[in-house]
Order: sequence, then structure tokens, then C-alpha cells
Amino acid sequence: MTGTRIPGFYNLSPEERLDLIAETANLTEDEKKVLMGLSPLSITRANRMVENVIGFIPIPLGVAANFKVNNKETFVPMATEEPSVIAAASHAAKLAYETGGFFATTTGSIMRGQIQLTNIQNPYGEMARLYENKGRILELCNEQDPTLVSLGGGAKDIEVHIIEEGESPMIVLHLLVDTRDAMGANAVNTMAEAVAPLIESITHGRVNLRIISNLADKRLVRVRGEFKRETIGGAKVVNDIIEAYKLADVDPYRATTHNKGIMNGISAVVLATGNDTRAIEAGAHAYAARSGRYRSLTHWEKNHEGDLVGTMEIPMAVGIVGGGTKSNPVANLALKVLGVKTAEELAGIIAATGLAQNFGGLKALATEGIQKGHMALHARSLALMAGADESNIDAIVERAVQDQDVRYDHILAIINSEEGRG
Repeated sequence: MTGTRIPGFYNLSPEERLDLIAETANLTEDEKKVLMGLSPLSITRANRMVENVIGFIPIPLGVAANFKVNNKETFVPMATEEPSVIAAASHAAKLAYETGGFFATTTGSIMRGQIQLTNIQNPYGEMARLYENKGRILELCNEQDPTLVSLGGGAKDIEVHIIEEGESPMIVLHLLVDTRDAMGANAVNTMAEAVAPLIESITHGRVNLRIISNLADKRLVRVRGEFKRETIGGAKVVNDIIEAYKLADVDPYRATTHNKGIMNGISAVVLATGNDTRAIEAGAHAYAARSGRYRSLTHWEKNHEGDLVGTMEIPMAVGIVGGGTKSNPVANLALKVLGVKTAEELAGIIAATGLAQNFGGLKALATEGIQKGHMALHARSLALMAGADESNIDAIVERAVQDQDVRYDHILAIINSEEGRG
């Protein structure tokens, strides 16, 4: 099999889909069993990953189809409990495929470690002293992680910020660390803690906080996708999508829901690959407010041909080594399905998924409304809630869709009817 565009992919059984993915990603039979839950994460391993373990909460793992990012086709694993997310991303990717797919660039893999200094008498003088001792500071930091340095990473530079708000000034020194293919929290935090006594001796101040920042503004990913106007419903739909985006860019109430839709796609891939969803979400929302007002993470506009062009710039501190990416076997297999070789490649795919998700939401809002497609896909969950079993759930959902009423009470009525019992 070649390519990610498979007609009727959503109509296949889970086993048939997995067989196709396994063929593409060269998964073994044992790896397929892990993905199907037949060889689940052991309680022993889980107990080593987090504290006070008592069990698991399974999250469905699906794959979005039709994705092409930087001319490379890939199935995108997405872990989410919300219906319509994976379908919307796949549909958007199918439409973007016609214009070459998505294109992503990154600014590198620099993370910030913050060291807070208090009890500072002459902050500008101490700032100068810290810059004068930059070499000593970086050298001590890099002694903490020779492996990272050998891979071309490590502490590369410092920034010194003076904060004069409040009763007394503070200095915050930023370590700029190239974490390469790791998210980097452990490396950065270790460096920040190790260098703290040296910082105190240089400034005669008191070090308080020593911690990574999740506002990864030196680890940005930029993504672009184009959608032909005739394939998405014509000029009116293009204009309505742009008008919807404009509201999100000026109104924080709309921007919050708009950006939540973006994160539906991003967080699903981040979770599937064992990365830190909270760090990515916090960084994204902080970046959306960097102007002093909370705004849309995406931009939508028309090109000279009247087609729709979407772009996004977002911090993306993800890794393919260390942490949950390796300790969780399912996350490790998700990375294998993606076939990524670097953290930057993974970041580009994640951002493309977020942009696709945003397009899907805006297109639905600009045409039929968000509920029609969402509720049809949500009907299976409602049917399970109402007591349907696997033997009749498809018939019940089909009846509800035919009735154009997929509310819980209507589905419950179908189940309780003679037809539903049959």
C-alpha cells in the first residue's frame, strides 16, 4: 500500500485499519497486539511512571488519514475521547492535499530555563556582571549533560532580564539550551539547579526559582495550508471562514473556543506520542496572548486566485526521545507509525494537524453549523450511554440519523422500542 488517501477508510473495521497501518509502518504482530490492547501497559510499568498507581484510563487511539506534510505522506495517530476530531482533521487534510498538503518550518530546539534572583541591590550592575561571566555559566551548565553536548546541543547563551515591578527589583536569568530531539525539561532543570550557586556568588543575590519555561518562543513551528475555493464550497464559504477568523482575532470569548478547536488536534497528537499536553497547551495559550490581548493562533486570508490560505505560528516543545515517548509502549508505536526522525519533523506534523482541525471547525461553522456533523458522530457514544450493545448499536445510530434526531432522549426511545430491542 502507498499513500494515506484511502477511500472509505472510516468504513473499515478497526482490525482492517490496523492492518493497513501495520503494512505502512512495518509493525510486528506483537506491536499490533499492543495497539489493540491485547498486550496492555503493565501495572508494574505504570507504577514506575507515576505515583500511587491503581489502574488505567484508556483513551481511544485513532489515525487521521490524507496528511501530507512537507511532501511526505503520513498517518497521524491521535488520542482523544471527543467524536468528530479525527474525522475533521482527515477531511481537512484531504482538501489540502489537492494543493500539495501542509508545509512546515521550525526555528530550532532552544528551550529557556529561568533562574530568579532576589535581594539585588544594583540590578543593572549585576546584569552586566552576569554577562561578563557568561562563559563560566555555560561551561558549568554543559558539564551536567555531556551526552546532549556531544549531540550538538547544550547551553548556548544567556539572557538577563530585570523586573522592577513590586517592592524590590528582581533579576531573571534565562539559560538558552538546545535540547535537540528531547522536550528537554529534565536537562534544562538540572542545568538551572546546578548553576544556581555560581549565579549567587557572581551577584551576591539569592536564587529562588530554577525551572524551565513552557513558553517556548525560540522553538516555534510555522505551518501553511491552502484550500481551493471550489473544493470547499465557493467564494462565499471562503469569505465566511475569513470573517469567522476575524472575530476570533479580536474577541477573546470567540478566540478561546477557536483556539480550543486547534488544540483538539494538537493535544491529541501530543498525547498519542507521549509528550506533555499541559506544557504544549500552556505555551500555546500564552503565545496567543503575547500582544497583551488573547487572539487567534491562526490566520486565514485569500490568495490572488481567491483560494483560502491558513497559517499558524505556535511554540512546539515536543520530543522523540526520553520521557513518556519511550516509557509508554503505545506512544513509542505512535512515533513509529509517524515515521519521524527528528523532534522538528514531529512538531511540523502536530502543527499541521492543529491547522487542519481549525479549518474543519471554521468550515462547519461557515456552512451547516457545528452540531450536525458532530452530533452524528457523537451518536455512537450516546447510544452506548443509553444502554445499546454491540449487536444493535449500528442499527440504532442509523435510525437516529435517518430521523435527523441524535439527541440522547431520542436514542433512548429507539432502544426501548420493539425495533430497538430487535
